[in-house]
Amino acid sequence: QVQVVESGGGLVQPGGSLRLSCAASGFDFSTYAMSWYRQAPGKERRLVADILAGGFTTYVGSVKGRFTISRDNAKNTVYLQMISLKPEDTAVYYCKARLAREEHWGQGTQVTVSS
Repeated sequence: QVQVVESGGGLVQPGGSLRLSCAASGFDFSTYAMSWYRQAPGKERRLVADILAGGFTTYVGSVKGRFTISRDNAKNTVYLQMISLKPEDTAVYYCKARLAREEHWGQGTQVTVSS
């Protein structure tokens, strides 16, 4: 049974940091590309960062220089380290596993940046 489970969200003040985790099971994690998306209230879900099976990373938009995606294939886990958080980073963050046309999504974890 495929499972993708995010954790680590919460409430943080502007300028603070959080590390999200995404634990996967039920498929060969090391061969999948892993991505983090986020969806703010009333907005579309958007790609934040992506890491390929070989470790190549991509970041989108305003998170460049502030967010770092990484993976630990031994633990079947992908991480998103977030620093210098801003109120506009507030969203539900989702993890996705991808291999060709096969995709597996997690249920999301809420990140709220507010004083």
